[in-house]
Amino acid sequence: MGAENSYLELSELLSAVKDVMAEAFPVPVWVKAEISSWSPRANGHCYLELSQSRGSKLVAQVRAMIWSWKYLSLKSYFEKETGQQLQAGLTVLVQVKVNYSELYGVSLYVENIDPAFTLGEKALERKRIIERLTQQGYMDMQKELALPDIPRRLAVITSKTAAGYQDFRNHLLNNEEGYAFILKLFEASMQGADAPASIAAALQEASDQGFDAILILRGGGSELDLACFDDEDLSIAIATCPLPVVTAIGHDKDVHIADMVAGQAVKTPTALADLFLDAFRAQDEEARRRALRISSALQKKVSQTERELEARFGRVRVALQRRVGELEGPLQRGISRISRALTRKVAEVTRQMDREAHRIRFAAGARLSAEVSRIALKEALIKASDPRNILSLGYVLVTGKDNKVLKTVDRVHRGDQIGVRFSDGSLTAKVENVYSETKDQNKTNIA
Repeated sequence: MGAENSYLELSELLSAVKDVMAEAFPVPVWVKAEISSWSPRANGHCYLELSQSRGSKLVAQVRAMIWSWKYLSLKSYFEKETGQQLQAGLTVLVQVKVNYSELYGVSLYVENIDPAFTLGEKALERKRIIERLTQQGYMDMQKELALPDIPRRLAVITSKTAAGYQDFRNHLLNNEEGYAFILKLFEASMQGADAPASIAAALQEASDQGFDAILILRGGGSELDLACFDDEDLSIAIATCPLPVVTAIGHDKDVHIADMVAGQAVKTPTALADLFLDAFRAQDEEARRRALRISSALQKKVSQTERELEARFGRVRVALQRRVGELEGPLQRGISRISRALTRKVAEVTRQMDREAHRIRFAAGARLSAEVSRIALKEALIKASDPRNILSLGYVLVTGKDNKVLKTVDRVHRGDQIGVRFSDGSLTAKVENVYSETKDQNKTNIA
């Protein structure tokens, strides 16, 4: 063959490849792959890339597409069966039709999807996580932490707006017995990719504040909503928390890895509240039992003591009666002697009292007479010294300008106003001259 016939046109080569692939894959085939990219479009089509890795090495990758008339039905079917969204990162089993284009190469058209396979993969990964946690000892760490007998200070990790949280608060705080609790909310994201890290951060914050227990509360939801509670890192954070952790996550049928590593797990907000109310009730009941045991023991002791005392009192009464009988004769004789002696003593004391009374009456009379005489004498002296009696004899009482009695002329000066008191009245006078017996002997005293 000449050189001009020793090659193929590119289109001929690629057309031959297309024919070979069409012959090799005449019908759709099932393929296991990971969705590495996911891009729904406004026209209803969904473009994605499917890949396969071994360890961290990418070993295969291909473009794929879901036509708009299949996309919505496949997406709805998958999410209803698995409880999670179709998205990048999922390992799926898809039925694809192999397509080869001379311009765009190999691509796959997704015809169907098997949700059971994805669930199986998820369950397998969950099983692997449980095995790793068990081998590393995380499953039993929280079981070694016991709740206090009376757990009062509780940290709650949940969403503030969660209906389950309000049910829990109402049931716990409005209890009929009036038990008092201290609750503190540590808000965290409770679903989605950010939830494990958010809950773990809240656990760390709460564990440093001395609570009696930490509660992780999340109401029911889809399997996808609750998938975060199977996260390995979150489970390790719960297991290694230094405080007891109690979970109340999802529905009665749900058991998450977070429940398995927690110290205790319940399923409803009411059951979570009852867990702590029952602890208080148990303490009350134990206190009542102890009180009954103490009361019963005391009653037995009192009864025994009463019997012993009654027996002792009986013996004492007999002994007393016998002793009283023995002492009755001597006592009567002693009483008679005492009575006679007392009679003699009373008579003697009476005579002495009579003699003393007579002496006292005599002395009192003499003293009274002497006092009467003394008083009469003092009365006579007082009357004799009365200025009015002296004035009636013709004497006068003279007062100076300061209204004080003048007893000497040394305090009087010419021109002074003086007062003169008589027995029947008084007058005022002005001094014209003053004469002194010692100084004015040569002067004539007009007085």
